[in-house]
Parts: sequence; structure tokens; C-alpha cells
Amino acid sequence: MRDGGEMLSNVVSSQIALHRPYGGVVPELASRNHLEWINSVIEQALADARSSVDEIDAVAATYGPGLASSLLIGMNTAKGIAFVTAKPFVGINHLEAHLYSPLLANAGTTALPMVSLVVSGGHTILAHATAIGDHEILGQTVDDAAGEAFDKVAKLLGLGYPGGPEIEKQAERGKSCRHRFPAQYVE
Repeated sequence: MRDGGEMLSNVVSSQIALHRPYGGVVPELASRNHLEWINSVIEQALADARSSVDEIDAVAATYGPGLASSLLIGMNTAKGIAFVTAKPFVGINHLEAHLYSPLLANAGTTALPMVSLVVSGGHTILAHATAIGDHEILGQTVDDAAGEAFDKVAKLLGLGYPGGPEIEKQAERGKSCRHRFPAQYVE
């Protein structure tokens, strides 16, 4: 990022193919894959930004919530880079990063105020943000996130992973119909 509003690079290393045979994320595989690819992703991000480690002002990484082993790999790599280059390290809350990510596409705070639904890993939150760092959680899941629920349903139905896109494809091919549920399922 430059000046908090210009994205110089955005490199993603997807693990969907790695986890597809299992119908969901396998934490041990995820962390091993993070360890295998983190240096390449950093190198590609710097190359895409036409920048070097010496030119950056700070190093940031997510510290949670999420898969502890994967978070540790990213955070310790970032802390190592910050230490070696004598740059400050900034820890970022994973869900807050998702919450404020629309601001990157909208050149700063023009999207505020906003209500956002964040569905990530084992977490789902609905939040109202009025300024950066000023948000209220309107609701959140206690256990599985909506995304994980889609993955589990897709697995039960014999569909692919990730579940959300697979269920959406099936829904688009389906016929519009009404189904009357038995009384025991009606609240």
C-alpha cells in the first residue's frame, strides 16, 4: 500500500485445490502450505509493487482470529522482516481487515458509514462502521461461520469445495418452487 489508499500489489496463494479432497480446511495442511509459499508470495508482492524491502515503511500481518498455526507463520515472518529492516511491525485483526477492505476499493473513507457482513473461516460478523476503528458488532456467530456451513452442506450433498459456489450453481439450475415444511420445522 502507498499512503493508505493506493494498492501497489495484491498477491493471493489459494489453497482451495489443496483442501478440496477433504471438503474443508485441514489446519495442518494449511499451515504447511503457508510455510511453503510465504517467501514466494512476499517476493511476488514486492516485484509487482516494483519495490524492495528497504523501501517499505512498516510491515503488517494478521494476528487473529484464525488458524493459529497459519497465523504464527505469517506473523513471525512479518516480525522477522520488521526486525531485520528496523521497520515497525503492525498487527492486524483478521476480521477488522475484512471489515475495512471495501475502503481500499473506494479510495479511503468514501464508503463510510457502512454495514458489512464478514464471512471468513470460522467467523461471521455483521458490523456497522462509521469511521476507521469505529465500528459496532451487530451480530456474530458463536460457532461455525456461514461459509463453513455451506462447506458442510455441500459435503453432505456430494458437491464440491468450497461449498458456497457449488450450492449457488445448483440453486441457479433449480426450479422455483414452494415447499411446505412440516409443522415441527416451523418456529
